[in-house]
Amino acid sequence: MAPYKTILIAGPTASGKSGLALKLAKQFNGVIINADSMQVYRDLRHLTARPTVEDEHLAAHRLYGVVDGSEAYSTGAWLRSVRDLIPGLRQEFASLIFVGGTGLYFNALTLGLSEIPEIPDSLRKNLRDELAERGPLALYAQLQAEDAMSAAALKPADGQRIVRALEVLRHTGRPLRDWQSEVSKPLIELDKSDTKAMVLTPDRSQLTARIAERFAMMVRAGALKEVEALVGRHLDPQLPAMKAIGVAELASVVTRHASLETASALAIISSRQYAKRQATWFRGQMDTRWQRYATADLAELAVAEIISH
Repeated sequence: MAPYKTILIAGPTASGKSGLALKLAKQFNGVIINADSMQVYRDLRHLTARPTVEDEHLAAHRLYGVVDGSEAYSTGAWLRSVRDLIPGLRQEFASLIFVGGTGLYFNALTLGLSEIPEIPDSLRKNLRDELAERGPLALYAQLQAEDAMSAAALKPADGQRIVRALEVLRHTGRPLRDWQSEVSKPLIELDKSDTKAMVLTPDRSQLTARIAERFAMMVRAGALKEVEALVGRHLDPQLPAMKAIGVAELASVVTRHASLETASALAIISSRQYAKRQATWFRGQMDTRWQRYATADLAELAVAEIISH
């Protein structure tokens, strides 16, 4: 019988999260639920280091590769998918194992989320196009006219947040701050004795080496062909899938503007920077209910600790 009904595994990219999740799932008849905002996209199995087909045969996986690259999948959409899945998964599996590197997903899962309705793609695209053509100051003036209080809380040059405030206001008729004040009940409660939350925090030098090794493996597995197919779809460059680390770099190889060696080096640098941002986020946002593991063999240590619980 599994000692924990719910296991949460967070950590920076290439920290060994998926390997640990697979071991626990096999040990405890668990199901692995994706908590990574890039691994939801079916277009990028190799480039986002999604579990392999072999891994998926060894244990049940959910919410991997379920979204087309043309969609702008949000934290709210992910949380709704999880909410729909949990009752059935509780009946079928002994443990739910959430694993990923997207801190906002874990926060939504354990702290709740403002239930802001999905924004129509047409409205979002129109505002992004206007931002690109006219600049943030023009949109800031619009926000001042339509919602002066929200505008006062933003910097006039912060185009992304201005667009977000405008799209929510225009679609729902309510300011973003109103939605943010209404938070849903958490789906997972960290204080429960049958819940274990972990953050993997490997040494930076160890992580740097793993990131380089993993990107080379991605390329060998077919990441370049994935990006070539994605580029061929001529999608909006602002879509999340198009912003996945490695897409822009490998796209430059597809268009013959860079060599694979140069593109890989740049992608590895971007991955290292991203891992650093993730580690900083987890350190600042996750409290002492999240146990840290910073040893040479994080996975084995965590497994042993759970088994002896």
